[in-house]
Amino acid sequence: MPHIKNALIRFRIIDRALRNSYNPFPSKAMLREACEEALYGSVDGANICDSTIEKDMFAMKMEHDAPIKDSKRNGGYYYTDPQFSLDEIPLTNEDLDAIRFATNTLSQFKDVGLFKQFGFAIDKIVDRINISNDPSDKAIGDYVQFETPVSTGGNEFLNPILQSIKTKTALFFDYESFQTQKRKARKVLPLLLKEYRNRWYLLSYDVVKEGIITYALDRIYDLQTSEEKLNIQVDFKPDQFFKHAIGITASGGQPEKVIFKADNVAAKYIESQPFHVSQQIVKEGKNKTTFEMTVFISEELIRSILSFGGEIEVVEPEILKEQIIRRIKSMVENYY
Repeated sequence: MPHIKNALIRFRIIDRALRNSYNPFPSKAMLREACEEALYGSVDGANICDSTIEKDMFAMKMEHDAPIKDSKRNGGYYYTDPQFSLDEIPLTNEDLDAIRFATNTLSQFKDVGLFKQFGFAIDKIVDRINISNDPSDKAIGDYVQFETPVSTGGNEFLNPILQSIKTKTALFFDYESFQTQKRKARKVLPLLLKEYRNRWYLLSYDVVKEGIITYALDRIYDLQTSEEKLNIQVDFKPDQFFKHAIGITASGGQPEKVIFKADNVAAKYIESQPFHVSQQIVKEGKNKTTFEMTVFISEELIRSILSFGGEIEVVEPEILKEQIIRRIKSMVENYY
């Protein structure tokens, strides 16, 4: 099983590499390194040889009709049909066995520290396998509906950005602002990739702005990696940076003690899905429950509070109360 599983994984890695428009025409050596790094964490050729990649591509052609061609002019391989993808091919029995094998393995390690942050995702995979013995059975959608995140784009930048973070090299890209709808050139030292509500963000030190700036990947265009080393000393510790943050916004100022009251029904929801890890109940009354937390005043915080409408009352700080009042007045004006 491990031998079959590894081959199937290599097929998927090769497929992604051949469809990567930001690094077209990968060579045999590049495909081998991509497979070896994903499976073994190294690229020295000790675990996978070039002949293995040759056999894999031959198998992809024979078993899946993969339109792989060798471009002598560009020094690498490509799909003659740019729309081809292994993801569109029905799963084989070997695929299904590999998925079950991987799922059983993941479920055993989901409580290990390294994987705890992915426990929810692992549970969803296990649920899907448990619901049906055939994960490719599309008819199951008539009886069970899973939450499906909407892809916002930018995921194709994850790998090149991650490599730049590891090598501490400069990234160049154009960024489109939501407010101005204009694109401006950026040069940054990438620091961290962070996912929030199914959207990916890049935290980086902006060379021009001389500060840590957050960029949404779906608004990045024409990303260019480089070999330029940026020996900039940045005091950035992710855990501390986001300690008082709700969502992706981390202010450079001081966190505030936020006290709010919630109707007892809403309080049950808020207690089961806290706004922030510091949230705690300080008083339970007959009709309302009082909560306290220490966070940055941010757009995410304001939107979270307003999502409960009149079921939440902010007690303090005053600056947050004033912002909530302004938003509510603006909402009322929209209907008169």
